[in-house]
Amino acid sequence: MGPGSDLAEKFGHSAFRIKDTENNIDIVYNYGVYDFEAPNFILNFAQGKLLYLLDTGHYQAYKRHYAAHGRWMKEQVLDLNPEEVQTVVAYLQNNARPENRAYLYDFFFDNCATKIRDVLKISLGDELHYEDTYAPQPYTFRQLIQQRLNANSWGSLGIDIALGSVIDKTASPEQHQFLPDYVYEAAKVASTRHVGKTTPLVLQENDLLPERKNSTSFHYLWSPLVVFSLIGFFIIYITVKDNKKQKRSRYLDTILFTITGITGVILLLLWTATDHTATANNYNMLWAMPFNLVMAFVLTKKTPPKWASRYVFLLLVLFCLLCLHWITGVQVFAAALIPLFIALVIRYVYVWRFLK
Repeated sequence: MGPGSDLAEKFGHSAFRIKDTENNIDIVYNYGVYDFEAPNFILNFAQGKLLYLLDTGHYQAYKRHYAAHGRWMKEQVLDLNPEEVQTVVAYLQNNARPENRAYLYDFFFDNCATKIRDVLKISLGDELHYEDTYAPQPYTFRQLIQQRLNANSWGSLGIDIALGSVIDKTASPEQHQFLPDYVYEAAKVASTRHVGKTTPLVLQENDLLPERKNSTSFHYLWSPLVVFSLIGFFIIYITVKDNKKQKRSRYLDTILFTITGITGVILLLLWTATDHTATANNYNMLWAMPFNLVMAFVLTKKTPPKWASRYVFLLLVLFCLLCLHWITGVQVFAAALIPLFIALVIRYVYVWRFLK
């Protein structure tokens, strides 16, 4: 299924369709469902402990849903013998039982797309063979995500801030299959082997719903790049005024250190207090230091302690490390933050010199 307008829908969707014309069966097995009414839903989501569910439903209901949202649908008919079909169906039926249908979701390694591959591999075993030609270009996990997003969107920015350097590793061809597009492409070059005979996995492809272009407007004036450029300009403007008057606008420093400190605390919690694998080793904390939250109170004073200047100098050193991490590819940071980074460096240099 094609992408939708919401961030959660930008990457598309995959599901199994089991069709038996003789017995009037046309059922979809969908691994992409979660229960909003589940106990502690918000907390489990934040901690990376959210259980997704395998849901079943009539194909026509799914088709109507995607048609109403203007999302395309296409299918691959698999060339399986009756025994293989029965094995796959039996697995799905057992997996759909109430006691078996829940699984711990992982965006990269256990989602609605990877389940398609995993069910086929479990059901067909060594008979199933994938070629790596469906992923000829080596991409990192972050690149694969950002290819499906507007780089100057708030969704893209949030992902680049929240997810750490672990997603800047190159994904193997199999790991590309956390995206439905690559599950589809992988199936096109996959094959099954029976008694020495190799047969393409996909018998035919069918377009079920055309894509309908929705009128989604992109408000450039409210985009991250414009917003952070304006914020950066404001920071630099106040800093220039402070320099002329040889003063320090304490309100500005309090705001900057509070916001960067809160951001750092959130990133630290995502790294250390959750089960999210993708939020680890997040070097956005080089600019969003949790301790900045303490410094926000320190800098409200007209005459802060002497160690405050040394701390601000440390922040400048951390910005140098951030640039080094970016240049060497350890972690890619959001380009929309560049105006803010420049403004923060200018402000920190001024505050450091002022407090010395």
